Amino acid sequence: MPTVTTNQPISKPMSDSQSPAAPDLDPTDTFLRRHIGPDANDQREMLRLLGLASLDALTDHAVPEAIQTRTALPLPKGLGEHELLDALRTIANRNEVFRSCIGMGYHGTVTPGVILRNVLEDPRWYTQYTPYQAEISQGRLEALLNFQTMVADLTGLPLAGASLLDEATAAAEAMGMCFTAARQKKPAFFASDDCHPQTIAVMRTRAAGLGIELVVAPVAHAGDALATGTVCGVLVQYPSTDGRIECYETLATQVHDAGALLVCATDLLALTLIRPPGEWGADIAIGSAQRFGVPMGLGGPHAAFIACTDAHARRMPGRIIGVSKDGQGNVAYRMALQTREQHIRREKATSNICTAQALLAIIAGFYGVYHGPEGLKAIALRIRALTQTLRAGLLSAGCEIAEDLVFDTLRVKPRGDVQEVLAAAREKKINLRDFGDGTVGVTLDESSDRTLVADLLAAFGGNANEDIDALASNARLEMPSVFARSTPFMQHAVFNKYHSETEMLRYITELANKDLSLAHAMIPLGSCTMKLNATTEMLPITWPEFANMHPFAPPEQWRGYGELFKSLESQISAMTDLPAVSLQPNAGAQGEYAGLLAIHAFHKANRAKGLDAEQRDVCLIPTSAHGTNPASAIMAGMRVVPIVCDGKGNIDLDDLRAKAAQHAAKLGAIMITYPSTHGVFEADIKEMCAIVHEHGGQVYMDGANMNAQVGLTSPGAIGADVCHLNLHKTFCIPHGGGGPGVGPIAVAEHLAPYLPGHPLFPGMPCNGDQTKSAIGPVAAAPYGSALILTISWAYIAMMGADGLKDATQVAILNANYMARRLRDDFNILYTGPGGLVAHEFILDCRPFEKSAGVKIDDVAKRLMDYGFHGPTMSWPVPGTLMVEPTESESKAEIDRFCDAMIAIRVEIAAIERGEMPKDDNPLMHSPHTMQMVGADDWPHVYSRETAAWPVPSLRQRKFWPACARVDNAYGDRNLFCTCPGMEELAG
Repeated sequence: MPTVTTNQPISKPMSDSQSPAAPDLDPTDTFLRRHIGPDANDQREMLRLLGLASLDALTDHAVPEAIQTRTALPLPKGLGEHELLDALRTIANRNEVFRSCIGMGYHGTVTPGVILRNVLEDPRWYTQYTPYQAEISQGRLEALLNFQTMVADLTGLPLAGASLLDEATAAAEAMGMCFTAARQKKPAFFASDDCHPQTIAVMRTRAAGLGIELVVAPVAHAGDALATGTVCGVLVQYPSTDGRIECYETLATQVHDAGALLVCATDLLALTLIRPPGEWGADIAIGSAQRFGVPMGLGGPHAAFIACTDAHARRMPGRIIGVSKDGQGNVAYRMALQTREQHIRREKATSNICTAQALLAIIAGFYGVYHGPEGLKAIALRIRALTQTLRAGLLSAGCEIAEDLVFDTLRVKPRGDVQEVLAAAREKKINLRDFGDGTVGVTLDESSDRTLVADLLAAFGGNANEDIDALASNARLEMPSVFARSTPFMQHAVFNKYHSETEMLRYITELANKDLSLAHAMIPLGSCTMKLNATTEMLPITWPEFANMHPFAPPEQWRGYGELFKSLESQISAMTDLPAVSLQPNAGAQGEYAGLLAIHAFHKANRAKGLDAEQRDVCLIPTSAHGTNPASAIMAGMRVVPIVCDGKGNIDLDDLRAKAAQHAAKLGAIMITYPSTHGVFEADIKEMCAIVHEHGGQVYMDGANMNAQVGLTSPGAIGADVCHLNLHKTFCIPHGGGGPGVGPIAVAEHLAPYLPGHPLFPGMPCNGDQTKSAIGPVAAAPYGSALILTISWAYIAMMGADGLKDATQVAILNANYMARRLRDDFNILYTGPGGLVAHEFILDCRPFEKSAGVKIDDVAKRLMDYGFHGPTMSWPVPGTLMVEPTESESKAEIDRFCDAMIAIRVEIAAIERGEMPKDDNPLMHSPHTMQMVGADDWPHVYSRETAAWPVPSLRQRKFWPACARVDNAYGDRNLFCTCPGMEELAG
């Protein structure tokens, strides 16, 4: 056998004639060797099993020659970890953090240290995946249930979701719920013009795609709109964007009499003091939980919330955590009503929401737990007292304030020149909101204090030496009873037990210990790319220069962010071979949506120019595509036409040609994933792109599998016009238990004018002189979840061009090594030339149900007994497991997983041979909890040893599932989505 080599250089002895080499002065804390799991020796062993000599040889065998770029990425050499932090510190120092009084749904907040250190900065929380495997996810499921319960109580509505992407997106989703509730027969939606402007802007974008007429006008005109009989819903802001607290009870009656629904955008902290929307007739409540301990971060990520009446439970977008029971009859939590998800509904889905903001919702929920109902009310009362104190001082200074019933926001007409007031505030490092009509908005928050009030008074021309406490004693703090909240909230035990730091720390730790994360084991979920989220990458997100920036602060105050955005856009462009980039989409599905909107706008412009006779709105989508693809296409106003796949898992070229020709006049796009969702590099990918282009369509590439492309090929080289990237996959933003995510899009030059803009920030690169052609915003903030873009930038900067290519090659190596180890025991469903796969592969478990009565769930649950999270289950092919190891897993960990799978296959064989009964075996009753194994009664024919310690290594390293198998059907039949009540305190 030839000598096996890797791409890593091997030192050679120096001859006598050679002069001594110069000492290496580069940093020793290089990142590549920390990020990639298998070292050089491991790689040699793995390649030897595959019969290949090098990583390049593997690439040549697995990746079609026609798409290989064979050129180095135009990126610099990787930085050492210390160098990286120094570079980011320099960038951060270019940001200037002012005290923000802008408001508009973004507030300063105080993240309790116990939550900051033990949740946001703890990999046991941020490296978890979406809790599809409930038995090893009970901790975050309980934390998310706390969030839901808090939201439901504060809004006065019975059912809340487990978070959405941002407040504006939540409003758009609520509009979609209203449209669906009206069976799409009422095509208009009314939004009050005193809602936050970014919310209205995102709703305009969404309404255009769904064919909804969005009417924006003063709320007094809602009755006229309702009288037309075409309005499916009405949105109000409570309190309004300029701070007013209005009564909408009469409006609610009008809305319902017209057969429409009332949506209320609201503030959770304000709802501790004012009547909840559910009490005065709102059907749906939405908003942001950002001020519950989550930094502003120039716009995100933050957890939005949505709550509704029981009648609309099955229309609610996103995830809902419900209470069920496990196989032992104990209370257990799970994701409820999963048949609503777009994975199943596809083009019939009413939302493309795939990820959410789980980590941020968990933080907000813990914030509620730590402060409890009295603590939250105390924070709200203090903010209102500061606001009313400021109001009294401003009135004394000769300012005009029309409204006295407010919570935290004042709309002020200064006695002098507005611009002078704004300039005076900036001199004191305070940002105010300029309404543009001679009035100024001032919003206070938890971080506000006496000093800020005094500085504000001085900026408005008041007494710079005002006695703030004396002023407070004269402030009007009473709340009229008709507006005041009278109902109790958050009376559940969990919100009234953990108010000391010791108890809170132990509660957080108790929940964290129930969940399997990357801190415990590999999570080999196909299409999810659960790779290392390095500590160095994560550190900067809590730096105040990044964390405490308002999204609508003047750009000159966040020059560091601007530099980072420009650099990251350049990095993405280099890796995709697509010249223009938008960082705005704050989830992968939002990237899909934005990319399709750009294509739709491009075709619309061409039709307006007379280049197309008909609107190109047909989107071809393979039947193997992720469910978000057809859902996003529908939301973008396109019609989905499916393309079948052949027996080898590839797109059927004949069907593609036929459908492209059939719809040539209206062909808008094709959505393809590469490598395919079946885990293979399709050799005909360039021809597929050419077919679509030939018939006038655009090629949209889903970047979910970009981890198999970087440095080897690119969407642009393959022929794509648009590609979205999942920065929470390939580029190391953590999944956080189901969010955050970021889904930037890269586009070809001809689509650049149609990238998302933002009306509140016309200086965005995609706006400029092209404002009229840019599509509307798809996220509330101009740069989406800006705070966590630092993570991906850090990863790329530390890996460098060579490191990124190495990561891709090792990801492919790890997958092929696993497939080779498992192929004698499991059928690898799809492979490419030479039996090779891409960076993931599918194990066919369908025969086991017939031969042994073993279902795919049984295999996934049994893996928990071996200490693993199961691979992606029954997608894209029912009855299969899709495995993706990523480059970050070591050979030892990969072998441990393979050993577990082989051992499970042995257990299945024992059932097939009749040595183990079909109705009593370790797969059927998995997972086995500590309580089950330790019980006096053991009713099974197999031993406790077989149940809990099927391999010897588990004696040294054992992760125990927190509950027995969860009864999903019971949970859906008995839908219950809030915490147990206060009566538990009595126990």
